[in-house]
Amino acid sequence: MSTFMAKQETISRKWYVIDAAGKTLGETAVKAATILRGKHRPEFTPHVDCGEYVIIINAAKAVLTGKKLDQKIYYHHSGYIGGLKKVTYRKLMSERPEFAVELAVKGMLPHNSLGAKAFTRLKVYAGDTHKQQAQQPVAID
Repeated sequence: MSTFMAKQETISRKWYVIDAAGKTLGETAVKAATILRGKHRPEFTPHVDCGEYVIIINAAKAVLTGKKLDQKIYYHHSGYIGGLKKVTYRKLMSERPEFAVELAVKGMLPHNSLGAKAFTRLKVYAGDTHKQQAQQPVAID
């Protein structure tokens, strides 16, 4: 018996909606990363991009447990000497909640070309509406 290997041409992609309201940021990111990667499918093949599209709504209502809002810090560098910038997640979630969710999902995807390709299929919205109604996305609990 031979092992089944999925091919890029035979994969059909669906759209899924995940509501982040009241759920922890990590729980939402795990669900999204699993679907983006395609690990929920029975024909998952590690070296083939067989993931699907994910829409995350209500990113502003995602919850961080414990003291993470004040203790968890997002760092980035401007490229200049002394240009290290840091932002607490309380400020990040109030100003750019979509970016905070994207960071969480991106960290859970593989750090290679497959992960980069999967990340392009993620759409995140702070509110409860999205622009992909025409794709008829399926809601996930």
